[in-house]
Amino acid sequence: MDIRKIDDRLAAAPQIALEDLKAIAGLGYRSIISNRPDGEEPGQPDAAQVKAAAEAEGLTFRHIPVTGASMGPEAAAAMRAALDEMPGPILGFCRSGTRTTCLWGLANAGERPAGDLIETARAAGYDLSPLRPRLENGPA
Repeated sequence: MDIRKIDDRLAAAPQIALEDLKAIAGLGYRSIISNRPDGEEPGQPDAAQVKAAAEAEGLTFRHIPVTGASMGPEAAAAMRAALDEMPGPILGFCRSGTRTTCLWGLANAGERPAGDLIETARAAGYDLSPLRPRLENGPA
């Protein structure tokens, strides 16, 4: 599994398989956030399947599906709430880990300097620089 630590609360990963959840729990993760819309790709487990498998391993689950076009203030607020409310550490996933990392950045916009968010994401292998204006001015 390609799990990349973003900060002390969140790591990002590409699509996980249902059978990965036992190992994810074994790594100490306590919560899972899915940022993939159901049906985005053939063969991808849907949110209900991931939720059931995650809960069977004792993990908390939340589904915040986004696309590039739907990554607005509501999605950022939902991600902020998940980061604040869910037991950590949290593993977020999408197709590549990029949307999870972008939502993390937008959820922290206004609380941390944009350059810090961009550099933190870059250290994990994700490029948030195209989001700089939104990171500086909030997720709108």
